[in-house]
Amino acid sequence: MTIQQMNNVGIVVDDLAAAIAFFAELGMELEGQAAIEGSWADRAVGLDGIRCDIAMMVTPDGHGRLELSQYHSPALLPSPRNQPHNILGTHRVMYTVDDLDDTIARLRRHGGELIGEVSRFDEHTRICYFRGPAGIIIGLAEYK
Repeated sequence: MTIQQMNNVGIVVDDLAAAIAFFAELGMELEGQAAIEGSWADRAVGLDGIRCDIAMMVTPDGHGRLELSQYHSPALLPSPRNQPHNILGTHRVMYTVDDLDDTIARLRRHGGELIGEVSRFDEHTRICYFRGPAGIIIGLAEYK
């Protein structure tokens, strides 16, 4: 048996509203929000007493989804926010954007920070890594 599709990527955040605003500025749309709790969630995730709010963000083409989760119970476990990209288990989500410079400027207004610098991958591609809410690392690529 093979997989049918990739459903979403999940990221835990400490400020759901700020994360929604950041990814909306990137161009994603809020598809929906829900409160998650109950024994089914405890069993699925392997934690007891889960209470969290989630927001599902979707890319404009409707194919990519990002699930943002803010836990109220059990309490969030702290992690360093400025980890380098080569830490085991560190994830990034890569997005293609129309205008890399404009996107960087808009995301900076939401507290985002460029990690390194904008680099040219090849003659048609500019790329960078960017840190957003809760230390999330995203990749941004512009193809021209």
